[in-house]
Amino acid sequence: MPNRANDWYSQAERDLALARSAAADGFHEWACFAAHQAAEKAVKAIHLHHGQEAWGHSVGRLLSELPEVVTVPSELGDSAQVLDTYYIPPRYPDSHPEGSPWEHYGPLQSREAVEHAGAIVEFARPQVA
Repeated sequence: MPNRANDWYSQAERDLALARSAAADGFHEWACFAAHQAAEKAVKAIHLHHGQEAWGHSVGRLLSELPEVVTVPSELGDSAQVLDTYYIPPRYPDSHPEGSPWEHYGPLQSREAVEHAGAIVEFARPQVA
């Protein structure tokens, strides 16, 4: 079976580009979700590069389960925690006490999400090269 790490990393870069575009266009809830997806796929690319299967959607857990040969900077764990909060709530109205998701996310959240995802995607780049 071929190693698909580069495919996953490539998609992570596109998801990050989508997050940036969505933020610029005012779709902040989708920017947050796309940022999460970018980080998740980038970390899964590292797992695949090392011959590991990676399951689940928690970026924090995926980072913590990387092989010992990969040294993960502690600040990326903090970034992952933030991004993990953007997996479900930006997409589903029943994730909030009231209002649609778009009413709960603005430029502050999307900017933060894109920055955190960008750091994780950049961390993954040399790991899968």
